[in-house]
Amino acid sequence: MRLKFLLRPGWLALTLVVFAFAISCYVLLAPWQFSRDGERVAQNSALQASFTGQPKPLTQVLPAGVAPDRVTEWQLITVTGTYLPRDEVVARLRTVQGESAYEVLTPFRTSDGPVVLMDRGYLRPDERSRVPQYAAAPNGDVTIVARVRADEVDPKNRDAFANESTDNKPQSFVVSSQVVAKAAKTDIRPGYFQLDNNQPGVLSALPLPQTDSGPFFSYALQWIAFGTMALLGWLYFTVRELKPGGALTTDRPERRKSVAQLLAEDEADESTAREQGTFTAATAATVAER
Repeated sequence: MRLKFLLRPGWLALTLVVFAFAISCYVLLAPWQFSRDGERVAQNSALQASFTGQPKPLTQVLPAGVAPDRVTEWQLITVTGTYLPRDEVVARLRTVQGESAYEVLTPFRTSDGPVVLMDRGYLRPDERSRVPQYAAAPNGDVTIVARVRADEVDPKNRDAFANESTDNKPQSFVVSSQVVAKAAKTDIRPGYFQLDNNQPGVLSALPLPQTDSGPFFSYALQWIAFGTMALLGWLYFTVRELKPGGALTTDRPERRKSVAQLLAEDEADESTAREQGTFTAATAATVAER
């Protein structure tokens, strides 16, 4: 039965690779790109809404204890309170517009009581690649308009640290209210708030993300196409092997000779015939002489 070739080790290995690749395309790679596309769409929608919308009170956008999510991130909020510069932490190893930077994170006690984290913007490293001198946060009560941001997550779960290399000023590896709260030994509500230009305490305001759709949706379609092509290719070769003359057939007919091979064989036959004719003529002459 010709279907026995499906059980051959080589064919089983090929089948395993093809189906594993196709399943990965359908279940992992394409959904991953669709998810990234969804995140980009949500981000763009929130940014576009913030460009035209009016700032809302913090408690109206984020009730007490509620962390930012896709719906609330990038929204503009307004809050009144006082900076707490003694609990300030600098985020290290940042990149802004393709260049190294630090970000200054300063807790801010609202007039309602809770403490929030303000990202005051970025600084370029000095000639020693350390944090340069920068303006202190203003004293007294100020009213701020800022953008809601979700906390970053450090895969290594590292705390803020301070030593001689940081001039004994705490530095963190991510922008996270919980990391700063642990370093400052105070409660800070989840999420942080990014200052725009012309706000009290802002340094160099962080640029906003581009609102283009990105390539993620097309990448997802490509992974689906790749998985489908792999399955169709496997099906094509399977059908071909079921027909006489398949690549795995042991009793395959002899391949048709090319024109060059036929011409070479004809020349060889003619050369052999000439040699035989010459030999016969020589033999006949020898017999006649005798």
